[in-house]
Amino acid sequence: MKYPSGFRAYITSLCLSAGLISIYSSASGQSGSTMQPSDSIQYYRTVLAKRYPTDVSAHRGASGIAPENTLATYREVLKMQVAYIEIDVRTTKDGQLAILHDGSLNRTTTGTGPMKEQTLASLKALSAGKGYGDSFRDERIPTLDEVCKLVADWNASHPHKTNLYVDCKEVTPQPLVETLQKYGLFNEAVFYGSDDYLLSLKNVAPTARLMPSLNKADELSDKINKLHPYAFDLRWQAVNESLIEQIHRHGIKAFSDLLGPADTAEQYRKAAHLKLDVIQTDFVLNVYKALSSKPN
Repeated sequence: MKYPSGFRAYITSLCLSAGLISIYSSASGQSGSTMQPSDSIQYYRTVLAKRYPTDVSAHRGASGIAPENTLATYREVLKMQVAYIEIDVRTTKDGQLAILHDGSLNRTTTGTGPMKEQTLASLKALSAGKGYGDSFRDERIPTLDEVCKLVADWNASHPHKTNLYVDCKEVTPQPLVETLQKYGLFNEAVFYGSDDYLLSLKNVAPTARLMPSLNKADELSDKINKLHPYAFDLRWQAVNESLIEQIHRHGIKAFSDLLGPADTAEQYRKAAHLKLDVIQTDFVLNVYKALSSKPN
């Protein structure tokens, strides 16, 4: 969500060139980008649930397998039974809600310039698979409707439900809420944004699960009184046992991004021991493996 996009693109390119995508299938003896059998994922999920009170959010999907914020990557992480998929919602020139992290089209698509200056039809003419070769050249920028339908259909036919972690980039609250409500995804979704945006969202939808950022402990009381949040998005460098205990005493959940240099087995284990509620990661299966392996 907040890790520099240039660094993420660099890491992704390294993973692709080095064949590191195979980490998602190594436990079943397969190679390439084929997913593990569902029983392997179920094993990880079962062990994790017994061992730690920590769950996982897929940061823009699984960009080690497929391009970020695309239907292709969301399909893959749904198979991984994640608690949340993070999506970045923006508004097109003609008022449609679509999914793209950057304000610019340059990094992840074959287009250029600001997304908000393009109509949905013009965006749909672009490939959202830039940097992933021919395999994903037909992948398109998804609309919020398309993402919600994908997740709702999956949830309707699978016992494990996945929810949306909505990063409200450039979107007015009313159409955002209405779209999630249409697909039955609003109640369990969490909404990340600036404090002012979250207040405007709460005015439209008082039961929305708000998740403001929390950079230091002395902001805690003011943000609780102002926003009555469901969760806090914590800056990982500021996370410690005392802070999480304070948050939990208020009945509030604690999320944090473990991205870039923090996206490691050592840090996953630290987060779980601290009783962080949700780890957000670019490498879901790495988290499962680390937390389901035998403790040292």
